[in-house]
Amino acid sequence: MNTKDKGFETKLIHAGAFDDPMGSATVPIYQTSTFAFKNAQHGADLFAGKGEGYIYTRIGNPTIDALEKNIAELENGFGGIATSSGMGAVSAVYFALLGQGKHIVCTASVYGPSRGLLEQDFVRFGVEYTFVHTSDYAAVEAAIKANTSVLYLETPSNPTMEISDITALSELAHKHGIIVVVDNTFSSPYLQKPLDLGADVVLHSVTKFINGHADIVGGVIVTKTAELYKKIRHAMVYMGSNMDPHQAFMVIRGVKTLSLRIERAQENAIKIADYLKNHPKIEWITYPGLTSHPQHELAKKQMSGFGSMLSFGVKGGYKGGVTLMNNVHLAILAVSLGGVETLIQHPASMTHAGVSHDEKQKAGITDELVRFSVGIENVEDIIADLEQALAKI
Repeated sequence: MNTKDKGFETKLIHAGAFDDPMGSATVPIYQTSTFAFKNAQHGADLFAGKGEGYIYTRIGNPTIDALEKNIAELENGFGGIATSSGMGAVSAVYFALLGQGKHIVCTASVYGPSRGLLEQDFVRFGVEYTFVHTSDYAAVEAAIKANTSVLYLETPSNPTMEISDITALSELAHKHGIIVVVDNTFSSPYLQKPLDLGADVVLHSVTKFINGHADIVGGVIVTKTAELYKKIRHAMVYMGSNMDPHQAFMVIRGVKTLSLRIERAQENAIKIADYLKNHPKIEWITYPGLTSHPQHELAKKQMSGFGSMLSFGVKGGYKGGVTLMNNVHLAILAVSLGGVETLIQHPASMTHAGVSHDEKQKAGITDELVRFSVGIENVEDIIADLEQALAKI
């Protein structure tokens, strides 16, 4: 079925699907490492990039290909590249677009491993980096240098929920010949389409909202152009960070309910945000759907919904955060996000425990900050769980 002119929900179900020879109603799992050629010439043609067919699953596989086409269509991009993890996607983008003497400007509160890979590894290869609050246009402009090749945005950012203006920053970057990459994990293509807003590359940890069931890890990259697609796919294939066919099958299954899950979760999130904003044990709350959020109007402009991720500060600082973690019962104390279950974590004592105090402060990751990924449970049950845990502080 050609789904180009269909609605988003129809694309979720049908985009990327193909006519299986056995008549399967769903995309089958092609659990094979290699593929047989029809004859020697067929093999030669495929290695030369001619004709149709598959060679080896690291290079391409029908199940993975179906997922890549699905997400590319959802993001209105040229092509998709599925990877074994979200960090596989980040790594492939870095390897393809960075190199000795190149400079990257990146969101300060970006996902920890995305930052750590630059600070600890790519720096060894002569890559320079500058972390700034990309919600501040002037800060981004000031950070650009003659050798800047990539502007890497995470919006909303993890875990501070800052919103960066993709359109304005893309226009700024393109004036300097800089490629704009957006980590769209927190929004998914249901709520935000960075390529439509001016970005060149978009990536996701499909572990989160796109799969939505906390049962696989994976990543995906979508490019705006054929040139960038070829460059990044080349890097992914030689890095060997391809997705497994069974992973792809699970994500294809998960993505079909993306809109339903997000609608329910963000409906819960706004009720929880309203509850927390006046709670005596809460110092502050940041959720794009609240008018108090500094980029609320920007979020309304570039997103079609405010999502189900929020952060808040508890009284008692570090100790208060740990106390809350140790007393929730319904919310699962775990990293990750975007699943059907509600997850809670305290970055200062968990994911960012090894980061220096100064670096955490610069990135806006304070001792009292709690990240909350709202699930699709009964919202009154979620609020009751928070209420009893906050009472312990």
